[in-house]
Amino acid sequence: RKSKITASRKLLLKSLMLAKAKEEWDQEIVDKQTEKERYLSERITPLHTSGLSLSQLQDLCRELHEKVEIVDEERYDIEAKCNHNTREIKDLKIKVLDLRGKFKRPPLRRVRVSADAMLRALLGSKHKVSMDLRANLKSVKKEDTEKERPVEVGDWRKNVEAMSGMEGRKKMFDAAKSPTGQ
Repeated sequence: RKSKITASRKLLLKSLMLAKAKEEWDQEIVDKQTEKERYLSERITPLHTSGLSLSQLQDLCRELHEKVEIVDEERYDIEAKCNHNTREIKDLKIKVLDLRGKFKRPPLRRVRVSADAMLRALLGSKHKVSMDLRANLKSVKKEDTEKERPVEVGDWRKNVEAMSGMEGRKKMFDAAKSPTGQ
């Protein structure tokens, strides 16, 4: 599906939109500045300190100091409310997550750890005994197994002929009864 607008036309529209957005942003900054100046001119009256005596200047300083304290208390109260609200929002978010019950669990990897490394991790430097499990295994010598089972090498056809029929089965039965083999 092809676009109906060419690339150059898209670029032109994008640049026009950016220019318009920049103009509006600049105008918004100017508006905010004028609003701030207007508000401050309404709230703050200019000070006339010329021609005042020392006692009148001291009274003026006391009044200004009281106003600053009042404003500072209001600022502190608003800041405390804001901090309280942010903590409450955090707690509510945690409660919502708890109610959902969906926690993203990280994928676990299989890690090969030897018994020594595991004991060192659990016990720390106290672990000094080596846990070499293979050293404690019973060793079996190959020569011993060969002595126990002597292998008879012979013609297998003779053995089959001797064991065939009822006589062969009787010989096998007798051999199983007596362990010495007669």
